Amino acid sequence: MKTQKERMLAGELYVADDPELGRENHRAKRLVREFNQTTEAQPEERQRLLTAMFNKIGDGGYIEPPFHTDYGSNTTIGKHFYANYDAIFIDVGRITIGDNVFMGPRVGLYTAGHPIDAAIRAEQLEYGWPITIGHDVWFGGNVVVNPGVTIGSNVVIGSGSVVTHDIPDNVVAVGNPCHVLREITTADHEYWARQRAAYFADRDDD
Repeated sequence: MKTQKERMLAGELYVADDPELGRENHRAKRLVREFNQTTEAQPEERQRLLTAMFNKIGDGGYIEPPFHTDYGSNTTIGKHFYANYDAIFIDVGRITIGDNVFMGPRVGLYTAGHPIDAAIRAEQLEYGWPITIGHDVWFGGNVVVNPGVTIGSNVVIGSGSVVTHDIPDNVVAVGNPCHVLREITTADHEYWARQRAAYFADRDDD
């Protein structure tokens, strides 16, 4: 017979009121509380707590407090990650984040779901489906990503979007529900290369 944790991570119905899950949730709450009570004068302590909290967080990862998560141990984060204030990771399903992912304020990754059938929902049965995010993704503020979504690499998700379906590589996507607005093109790369060159030319004049 599967444990409640095994059912949860397999995307099957499970009950969260379980001793094993309770211990892991309490551990996460303790680490989150300690992290959110740190100050900007404690960068090493913040990094220690993030390393303890997550399954993995790559080099250069940074999260602005306050932050919240259910478990943390079901979340894997790549290199050079940044999340602004009030990020929420509900990781009853696995969350996997690639390298060079940036998040504006109040981004929510919500793997948890509940049955549409009210009688079954009242039995405290729920489920979690994984969220997977590729490399080089930028989320504007107040984006919500729903259970079971995969977002490709080199993607921009506009602020306020609710992502209910998969998003492919190399696009700008916006809206509620989130949809592809356009592809990221050579013209975009050329425009930002000019902006970058102008920035460094100005710096060279100092």
